[in-house]
Amino acid sequence: MSAIIDTFIAPPCHDEIEILFQDAHLVLINKPSGLLSLSGKNPQNLDSVHHRLVKIFPGCTLIHRLDFGTSGLMVIARNKAINAALCHQFSQRTVTKMYSALLCGHLNDNEGVIDAAIAKDPALFPLMSICARTGKPAQSRYQVIERFEQRLEDGTLLPLTRVQLTPETGRTHQLRIHCQHLGHPILGCDLYGGRLLAGTEHTPRLMLHASELDFIHPVSGEPVNARCNSPF
Repeated sequence: MSAIIDTFIAPPCHDEIEILFQDAHLVLINKPSGLLSLSGKNPQNLDSVHHRLVKIFPGCTLIHRLDFGTSGLMVIARNKAINAALCHQFSQRTVTKMYSALLCGHLNDNEGVIDAAIAKDPALFPLMSICARTGKPAQSRYQVIERFEQRLEDGTLLPLTRVQLTPETGRTHQLRIHCQHLGHPILGCDLYGGRLLAGTEHTPRLMLHASELDFIHPVSGEPVNARCNSPF
């Protein structure tokens, strides 16, 4: 088996974490694009959501992660009991997550389901791959919000589709690789074709934002319906 060698060094992230809600049990945040969820092994990758928040909320832990380039909603547990209760909801798939994204090109269908198993391959790290034989089942739903064209500096028009993405499963890079599999990678995605179309090379960020997060508050038992508008 190939050894995984991670050479990625995150550039400095000067954007602040926006705290949307907090109580004695949990914190809801809006993560900026360009910030790691967890600190990496390399000391140069110390800055992260957890590294910043543990200074404000000692003992807090992450329930789930967002990719480095993805912005948006994350829920943070403030103690071990809340962590266990929220992790149970995620593992039982009773948590609903919805993302906003800009995809390269114009999708033909207004909605659909991408059903393609995703596998890890240490030889390709950090890329994941679609593999029906060795991959874990993965499903994502998409719904088109609008199709439009963005005028670039040279005057050419870049066709884009704004979509709402709902992951039914939670595989690493799932939405990014599923959109590539669909033939319409997420704009700005360096790993899965989102910078290959002419005019997309200098896209400032991954155009993927966690916009909705629904779960049950583990103490009050009340539904939490978190919303965070997309910045793009």
